[in-house]
Amino acid sequence: MGGHQKIALGYFVVLLGAAALNYIPGLTDADGRAFGIFALDLFDDALHLASALWALAAALISARAARMFLVLFGALYLADGLMGLAFGSGYLDFGIFTNGVVALPFGFKILANLPHIGLGGVALVAGLRR
Repeated sequence: MGGHQKIALGYFVVLLGAAALNYIPGLTDADGRAFGIFALDLFDDALHLASALWALAAALISARAARMFLVLFGALYLADGLMGLAFGSGYLDFGIFTNGVVALPFGFKILANLPHIGLGGVALVAGLRR
């Protein structure tokens, strides 16, 4: 298994964990926010699970498929995180379409979008490296 495949396999584990956040007792508050920040719903869980399965399939298929996953996933999640940072809503969960621009404190927007910015940025850089 090559380097890109190992990284994609790591993304499978991380994204599976993200999909499971709402179902681990103690990680959500009374308002249903994971860590008091992320308001994840069934659609978010399905998106994380689909991304995890995409990462697993890519890792198992080939180094080329894993690299393609890292580049595409990285670009999609990085752009979503940057959009959320700028506008308070991203596009992967259709938030920009349903909620529009949301005025949130900048510190909160950083915390809420850092996972997508970090995961997307690392995946994109890893995928673009040979």
